[in-house]
Amino acid sequence: MSEASIDSREFRNTMGLFATGVTVITARVGHERRGMTANSFTSVSLHPTLVLICVDQSASMLPFLQIADAFAVNILAADQRDVSDAFARRGQREAEMNGVPFHDGALGAPVLDGVLGWAECRIEERFAGGDHTIIVGRAESIAIERPGIDPLLFFAGGYRSLGAPIEA
Repeated sequence: MSEASIDSREFRNTMGLFATGVTVITARVGHERRGMTANSFTSVSLHPTLVLICVDQSASMLPFLQIADAFAVNILAADQRDVSDAFARRGQREAEMNGVPFHDGALGAPVLDGVLGWAECRIEERFAGGDHTIIVGRAESIAIERPGIDPLLFFAGGYRSLGAPIEA
């Protein structure tokens, strides 16, 4: 089957069968702070400590990330669906960071309060990737905020939670 014959909805549905965690990517430029929900995030390297995020070309956050020096990846907990939803809506909100409590990290990127963990990253590279931009960042500060709490997951177009561990 060639790429030309793959329906984009079918491709999205098939790729959606890969369960992912849910994050909120945040950044600051000057005094303005923004964030967006994303599940296209992965760690890339331990030496150096690199991560990548993929941002849709039509995302209102992309022009912001094109000029930002740093971003934070905020890993959401199972009880933070409302936070995910707040940052998944398109467009700018009236309340700073959609009213979600935060503090600025060492590099200036907003770090959301109450997340499982976070990584604040200095942007190293930006690459074209089809209808997305791939942004590689070097993690310069990290924290686990809520150890032992389940993550918020996304699978087949909906939020999920962890099930019981599979016995070996």
